[in-house]
Amino acid sequence: MIKFNNISSEEPYLIFQDWYQAAVNAGQLRVQAIAISSYNPKTELVDSRFVNLKYIEHDRWVFFSNYNGPKAKAFETNKTISALFYWNATDAQIRMRAHIEKLPAQESDAYFKARDPEKNALAISSAQSQEIKSYEEVVKNYQAVLEKGDTSVRPEYWGGFQFTPYYIEFWSGDRNRLNKRQVFTKKQGSWKSKFLQP
Repeated sequence: MIKFNNISSEEPYLIFQDWYQAAVNAGQLRVQAIAISSYNPKTELVDSRFVNLKYIEHDRWVFFSNYNGPKAKAFETNKTISALFYWNATDAQIRMRAHIEKLPAQESDAYFKARDPEKNALAISSAQSQEIKSYEEVVKNYQAVLEKGDTSVRPEYWGGFQFTPYYIEFWSGDRNRLNKRQVFTKKQGSWKSKFLQP
């Protein structure tokens, strides 16, 4: 589930909140899953991966991850991303383009401290995306951290990212493919709306 903290009253944010609630009411699984795509100019690679969006605070969209992983490296070299929700329960797609940066450390600290020990043990024990001999070794590392007991202190290599969209497209599917597409683009501090053909 996504938490809404003092969410912006601007039109695209209100539409998102309505669409999100409709998806929840329709029983959408993993409603918080969002695909994040990034480009790393050093490797010249585009990557996409799903993350769990944790909360929206005013106009900031927040998720958490390992700062040493490939996506974090891509964010460091190119601070523009695209993001995508698809909720099949309501046949709704929401596309975004946004600027991304690290969350302030104190906010990551507070979030980490409030999490379940089991989740924190994995964050501490995993060198995300690094090669390892076997899955059994992943489990062994995780259990070793969990058994030590103190999982409340956030490691420096783990924390939050916040992104602020400047482009949001709401796509609503139609059985005859008369799909509705409404786009909001933010320029000079205000949102402009237009419709696109399917």
